[in-house]
Parts: sequence; C-alpha cells; structure tokens
Amino acid sequence: MRAARGAPPGSRARRWSRSPAAGQVLGSQPLCPRRSLGGLIGRSWAMLFASGGFEVKLYDIEQQQITNALENIRKEMKLLEQSGSLKGTLSVEQQLSLISGCANIAEAVEGAIHIQECVPENLELKKKIFAQLDRIVDDRVILSSSSSCLLPSKLFAGLTHVKQCIVAHPVNPPYYVPLVELIPHPETAPATIDRTHALMKTIGQSPVRLLREIDGFVLNRLQYAVISEAWRLVEGGVVSARDLDLVMSDGLGMRYAFIGPLETMHLNAEGMVNYCDRYSEGMKRVLKSFGPVPEFSGATVEKVNQDMCRQVPDDPEHLAARRQWRDDCLMRLAKLKSQVQPQ
Repeated sequence: MRAARGAPPGSRARRWSRSPAAGQVLGSQPLCPRRSLGGLIGRSWAMLFASGGFEVKLYDIEQQQITNALENIRKEMKLLEQSGSLKGTLSVEQQLSLISGCANIAEAVEGAIHIQECVPENLELKKKIFAQLDRIVDDRVILSSSSSCLLPSKLFAGLTHVKQCIVAHPVNPPYYVPLVELIPHPETAPATIDRTHALMKTIGQSPVRLLREIDGFVLNRLQYAVISEAWRLVEGGVVSARDLDLVMSDGLGMRYAFIGPLETMHLNAEGMVNYCDRYSEGMKRVLKSFGPVPEFSGATVEKVNQDMCRQVPDDPEHLAARRQWRDDCLMRLAKLKSQVQPQ
C-alpha cells in the first residue's frame, strides 16, 4: 500500500500549503500487497505521489517485500536525479523521506485521503482487498483501483463506501507516461471524480474522465483496435511484422505523440466537417474490409515471435535492456513535450 499523510517537519513541500489545520492528516495511499508491491505500477505511484509532496505509506503483509520496494524506489529515484528527470520541486532526499512502509493495514490507511490499490488483475483478489478496506475506512477517503480492464460495477459491488470508489488506470510506465483514465462506478459521487482528477493533476499526471464504464475503458479499446488490424495485416501477408511496427513508430506514432486522431482529422483538412465530407466514403470502404477478430494463436504467433526475437531476443537480459531503452526514450519524449507548450 502506498500512503501519503503529510509533509515532514521543516520540509518545503509546497503542496502542503493547502493542508488542513494542524493535527489533521493529509495523505494519499496506494495499496500493494506482496505480489505487486515491488512492481512497476506500485513503485511508480509511490514516486509520483512523493513528487507532489505527499507522504506515502507502502503496505504489505510481509516486511521483506516492503523493504525491497523501498530499496528499489531509492535506486530508481537516484537514477532519475542523476539524469535530470526527477519530477517535482523537492530534492530526491526530501521525496524519499516522504515514503515509508507499514505491515498493518489499519495503521497504513489511518488518516489517508486517497488509497491506490495495485494488486494483480484478478477480480476476486481485488474485491477481497476492497471489502477489507471498506470495513476500516472513513467517509472521506477515496478508494481507487489501478485496474486496466475490470469494470467498477463488478469491482466495487456491494461496498458500503461505493460513492468513494473509482478506477484510476495508469499507463505503463506511469512515471514517464502521464495519462490516467478515471472510470466511475454508476454510484460514484461526482466529488470523488473531481477530487481524484485534482489529485492526478497535482502530481503531474494527465487525467481523463470516462462518463460511464465500458469494457476495456478507452485506452485499451483503441490499443486493441490497432493490435487487431496489425495482426490481420501480418497474418494476411500484407506486410512484415518489422515494417508494421515502423508504420506506427515512424508514422502514426510521431503525430499521435502530440495530437490525437480527432485533431489529426481536423488539421488534415479545413476542419472536421471538411475532413468528413472529403474522406468519409473512403474510410467506410476500407473499414468494411476489416476482417474478424484474430485468434492470436497458431502459426501467426510463431511467425510474429520469430520476427520480434530477431530484433529483441526474448531472454530476460535482452528484454530488460530493451525496456530500459524504451523508458529512456519515453523520458526524453516527456521532456520534449514539457518544453513544447500547446498553442
């Protein structure tokens, strides 16, 4: 669990200038039991909350898992400092001083304003965690899940504090990719959505509000649409796996790093209406040629895997090195985007 309570004595955490009266605790807590505490998502949440000046409490049922997570966070934040990529206005030592661990769930959540769950994507496990939290939290704390696809109506069913529940789905890796999807339960209070949105903005993320829940949310629905057609094109012998990836990385992806598909349409003609007038018939013709949902199995899996392994062998060492290269690229892109102010 990650928890944020208050600024340490003498710290200059500017976020705390908005704290309640002395003695009242302000915090933000991600919940990460042992199977995911040391994972990328959980560590990233802890680092992001600390970058905003929030005191963070990590919870786990095993002390060693907490110790390992704290050590990994220290190493990662030191590297971020060295590369000039550390977020927030506080020094690395100030941010690290805000992060601690706790093996008692009741103590971990005491005084928190936000609890962020980061356990594996298992509905029954997540429901068990939220049922436990539901019995010990007050009427003010926000209960948030990092789920990437589980519907809030199933995740939070039957909870007494359902009005305080929301899904805040980050994008991997969250420290470099700021998007967070906010998905409410049908009974989630508007204030819960507003407060979560404000908190995400405070820690430098880019929250988007889904007006209602839908399977896959928005990001994964868009991602799966691209993956599906990419798979059909390779399976059908239209293009190689390597060249397919180049179409995205050196084509669509370069545009989409700065503007989305709808603004792209708007700019590629004399506005959206003009674009639809000019290109709608062609788009509909091509869309009608799309095939069925792929099975993602059999000979195509073997073929794509061979193509991918020629570029990046699938042993742990090569995969880790490629992920690090990806994260370094994302870090540089994040710096560039922060320097390019939208008009």
